Amino acid sequence: MTPNSSLLIRRARILLPNGEFLVGDVQICDGQIVKVAAEIVESGDREIDAKGLTLLPGVIDPQVHFREPGLEHKEDLFTASCACAQGGVTSFLEMPNTRPLTTTQAALDDKLSRAAEKCLVNYGFFIGATPENLPDLLTANPTPGIKVFMGSMHGQLLVDGEATLEAIFAAGDRLIAVHAEDQARINQRRQEFAGISDVAVHSQIQDNQAALLATQLALKLSNKYQRRLHILHLSTGDEAELLRQEKPTWVTAEVTPQHLLLNTSAYQKIGSLAQMNPPLREPRDNEILWQALLDGVIDFIATDHAPHTLAEKAQEYPNTPSGMPGVETSLPLMLTQAVEGRCTVAQVANWMSAAVAKAYKIPNKGVISPGFDADLVLVDLDNYRPVVREEMVTKCGWSPFEGWSLTGWPVVTVVGGKVVFENGKLDTNVRGEALRFDAEQA
Repeated sequence: MTPNSSLLIRRARILLPNGEFLVGDVQICDGQIVKVAAEIVESGDREIDAKGLTLLPGVIDPQVHFREPGLEHKEDLFTASCACAQGGVTSFLEMPNTRPLTTTQAALDDKLSRAAEKCLVNYGFFIGATPENLPDLLTANPTPGIKVFMGSMHGQLLVDGEATLEAIFAAGDRLIAVHAEDQARINQRRQEFAGISDVAVHSQIQDNQAALLATQLALKLSNKYQRRLHILHLSTGDEAELLRQEKPTWVTAEVTPQHLLLNTSAYQKIGSLAQMNPPLREPRDNEILWQALLDGVIDFIATDHAPHTLAEKAQEYPNTPSGMPGVETSLPLMLTQAVEGRCTVAQVANWMSAAVAKAYKIPNKGVISPGFDADLVLVDLDNYRPVVREEMVTKCGWSPFEGWSLTGWPVVTVVGGKVVFENGKLDTNVRGEALRFDAEQA
């Protein structure tokens, strides 16, 4: 990607790689950062006066469901990437549960082709495990890793037998990312709670034990084969405490803003809009997850953006689908926590950018430094405004955080040196690039 012009961002409060801030300028040429300094005397073809704004690395969201192909009535790659740009998300890693499933090289190539045409931001796609596609899991390229649904799934993508899971962990060395819920436990609990239409029962059916059992099994297999494991959307204090005691150096974990900031009390307020997999937990779990994130037991943040239409969400439980959108609100949600003292802005940037790039071996992303790609977001940390449904650009058109007053909203988003979002307006002509994963073997 070669931008038509150089870009200079002036007088920004720049987050440096060491976590400190510098009020100064950033020079960008050919999509890369070339200079960061208190003052840059050269001029740019385009200049942005960022006085009063904070410049952060663009967010890398490592777990999203963007619904294309096959479920475009909920979301598609264009609308989702518009939502990313508006939310300061400059790169995403997308999951394989589309129609058709992303379980072959051909399906992966199809997604990459679609994204090249439609996506305003950078993109990568997981290959999905089934009980039958081990050869594809070893050779599919480029991909950040193998996605394994241990539970909360049906059809081909459900991989809940220990022997099948072991075969996947035993073969190759590619990163395995697991949705860790125990399907046998879920099936048993569904029978116990059958006939209950209160959506709050969702957190009891897919309870903490279902999550813990699956995470224990994934850790056991990871330890046996010393296999690179990533635990997606960690949701329980039980799992966090397990990892605190037993977390090999080759294991990472993530948490979503909703599992940090929402809990089972949300069902009373927003009903099925609070339904997701794994479910929201108790306030106690919120606290333990927060501490684990602060202590480094949990490595980074993902949204698990999984949109459904309001009509779908209006059905009666258990017919309501699980999932909620998140890419437009994740950064202001976390920056609001920083401004209010729960963490620091530098920690947020690490959890949402640098640590993700490191875990998935994405080169030249995640920090503001010469030689790195110019994927950046300017945010306003001085003003609060509410989450408004009508302002959401995700196709599903709602947010579980509607009405929340947040700060740190993106003002400008830059992808590959090109301004894709500025003061509420998107440039839908900008296109991102396919992400590289340096551990990949061609």
